[in-house]
Amino acid sequence: MDGLAPRVVPMIRLVLTARALRAFADGFVAIVLPAYLLALGYAQLEVGILSTATLVGSALATLLVGRWGHRFAMRRLLLGAAVLMVATGLGFASLTSLWPLLMVAFMGPLNPSGGDVSVFLPLEHTVLAGSTSAEDRTAAFARYSFLGSVCGAVGALAAAVPDLLASRFGWQMIDALRGMFVVYTAVGMAVWLLYLQIPSLGFDPAVQPSPLGPSRGIVIKLAALFSVDSFAGGLVINALLALWLFERFGMSLTAAGAFFFWTGLFSSVSQLAAAPLARRIGLINTMVFTHIPASLCLIAAAFATSLELALGLLLARSLLSQMDVPARSAYVMSVVTPAERPAAVGFTAVPRSLASAAGPTLAGAMFAAGALAAPLVACGLLKISYDVALYAAFRKVAPRA
Repeated sequence: MDGLAPRVVPMIRLVLTARALRAFADGFVAIVLPAYLLALGYAQLEVGILSTATLVGSALATLLVGRWGHRFAMRRLLLGAAVLMVATGLGFASLTSLWPLLMVAFMGPLNPSGGDVSVFLPLEHTVLAGSTSAEDRTAAFARYSFLGSVCGAVGALAAAVPDLLASRFGWQMIDALRGMFVVYTAVGMAVWLLYLQIPSLGFDPAVQPSPLGPSRGIVIKLAALFSVDSFAGGLVINALLALWLFERFGMSLTAAGAFFFWTGLFSSVSQLAAAPLARRIGLINTMVFTHIPASLCLIAAAFATSLELALGLLLARSLLSQMDVPARSAYVMSVVTPAERPAAVGFTAVPRSLASAAGPTLAGAMFAAGALAAPLVACGLLKISYDVALYAAFRKVAPRA
């Protein structure tokens, strides 16, 4: 960050701090959400439908930002997203009927997955891409992803708090679960206060945002491939993976929180390794050759006969499955012109979010039908197909400077 303008470095630090706080909240809410809905009396299908609503809402919010966001200051957009986060937490803490909860999930940035799929993502990615050089970009996105994984892992441990409140202090379990959404609200308020400190988020005035132009063909192909990957990932978002562990092995909320802590920690380590690996073998090779073994571990976990074996395979998966995230972000930012970056982020993020939104409802239906292994197997096979197609299409497309 030495060569950045004096105002840019504090902005990046604010963005990374906000990312860390949001990841902490996402870490526990992805595990608490299915437990909370089950405690309210809803079935696996309703858990999947509500998860779908959150992802569809995030996709549409990202689309709106990409279409009309240039009319507003970046600070205003980030503050608005934080307000939605606060409102979402309050809604889940106070509502119990399915339709109102679906509306809140659709409107807010609640994240039931292991990665960041909310409207915050394109806004923060644009800040990072516009504030780093080409050679530092993968490392910047790796730090961004690393913070998200580490803080998400710590948040997963916090999912044990309802069990603690119920067993040690006599709370009703439903009230303890509801209290976690109050914590989610508080985190949203902290994020709002962070972004309130940003006077503006302007970039080099010589590079004005523009619609997709010379890079349109590449971005469309990437968006289509990323959509396949995201649809597959939607079948095993953290909320549904937690549900699978609850239903398949009778895992407790506390044990699930500990497990997702370790998966998040392993993922964060892998993301730190992404930058040096990408420098050695290239961005596309990093994405593909770490992703395929991770998918094979997921397929094997679906047929595990014991909890220990399943957890071991899923932990092995977490060591590899997220290494492509910073490489993918850096690759998208590197194959388009600087002026096209905001549009490219939105154009690739929206189809991904919409594609992933279909997965939870389908997985919930599979669970309800008793096919507990099907979502994991389908996810693994689809992701392998995506990796093969990505390698075939882009192994010879070099990043720009």
